[in-house]
Amino acid sequence: MSKLDELIAELCPDGVKYLEIPELFDTRNGYTPSKSNNEYWENGEVPWFRMEDIRENGRILSKATQYVSKSAVKGKPFPENSIIIATSATIGEHALITVPSLANQRFTYLILKDEYKDLIDIKFIYYYCFKLDEYCKACLNQGNFASVDMNKFVKFKFPVPPLEVQSEIVRILDNFTDLTAELTAELTAELTARKKQYEFYKDELFGKNYEEMLKRCLQNNVKIIALEELGKFTRGKRFVRNDIKEDGIPCIHYGDLYTYYGVSAEKAKCFLDKEFAEKMRFAHKGDVVIVQAGENDMDIGIGVAWLGDEDVAVHDACYIFEHNINPKYISYYLRTNIYHLQIKKYVSTGKICSISAQNIGKALIPVPQLDEQQRIVDILDRFDTLYNDIRTELPAEIEARTKQYEYYRDRLLTFKEVS
Repeated sequence: MSKLDELIAELCPDGVKYLEIPELFDTRNGYTPSKSNNEYWENGEVPWFRMEDIRENGRILSKATQYVSKSAVKGKPFPENSIIIATSATIGEHALITVPSLANQRFTYLILKDEYKDLIDIKFIYYYCFKLDEYCKACLNQGNFASVDMNKFVKFKFPVPPLEVQSEIVRILDNFTDLTAELTAELTAELTARKKQYEFYKDELFGKNYEEMLKRCLQNNVKIIALEELGKFTRGKRFVRNDIKEDGIPCIHYGDLYTYYGVSAEKAKCFLDKEFAEKMRFAHKGDVVIVQAGENDMDIGIGVAWLGDEDVAVHDACYIFEHNINPKYISYYLRTNIYHLQIKKYVSTGKICSISAQNIGKALIPVPQLDEQQRIVDILDRFDTLYNDIRTELPAEIEARTKQYEYYRDRLLTFKEVS
């Protein structure tokens, strides 16, 4: 029998009392001081928490990314060791704030009532709020803007086991949290290291910068050719997500070049009706599909070598590049720093970034003999396979550990209720 089992058997064998939120907490809404009053936002001393703080710094917070002046505070700051829970916009997030603070209007503060401060470990409440997060997601108002039904919110109940039981649960979960965080950090570091290694070898094979590429090409009698001289660019034709079907004629949507496709592909993710596809433009085996538009300039110009036996319809935010050299050699080159540095100055920026085929065509690429192209492709294929295997396996391992932790946490926080 564990220490926790012994404590429960001794101190609360028949169960524990549950209290609704208004019985246990004072609740207050967060707010945003007037942005038009510069005095509120200068020489800030009071931390003002937003969702960004949770995303960037975790769920136990003592420092904010933004502070406001004391004059911006209505009355007093909310007290230290309060919980903020997101009840509008991004639902299902919470944090323990260990200092006097403010938060924006997305959050509702749970402030432990004075009569329970000697009976409650606030870290126990913090851990139990993961259950409150899920409850909030199931209690939304109907409408365009996500918000929690506060009439249901106040009905949520917290268990109040003896303080010794709370403290033991906190100790166990703190240790488990530290172990999970340590493992996640190790796995993430491994993925980052492999990515850097992969990027290093890409740059080594093609050249870290234009001067190095030029010097190497001169030494090895390798031609440097503009992409427009190597082949022909053809823009795809428009279709929208609603046109996509589960089967039919294969197609490539530009957004999938960021999220789904790698250096090459033999099969498409999406399909179009045969009749609709008749008006499309197609990439043939060996063509490279190059993305023309995206949300940031570093996504522009990447490509996938189409190696499928069946022609594939291409979205109008992409170019079809027909050529006569190794398609994977081109695709790898389109993912190098030296290439992106060449085209970056031609990318038009705004809500959507884009580039013309003419400007992509200005990019210079070293073109060695076909056997050397294949040698470079073979080397990068090995790194690509290794990196993508790790990229697939590590998130799956992290997710499995997270689910294990959540299952264990929920079991520890489940109590029989007594009236």
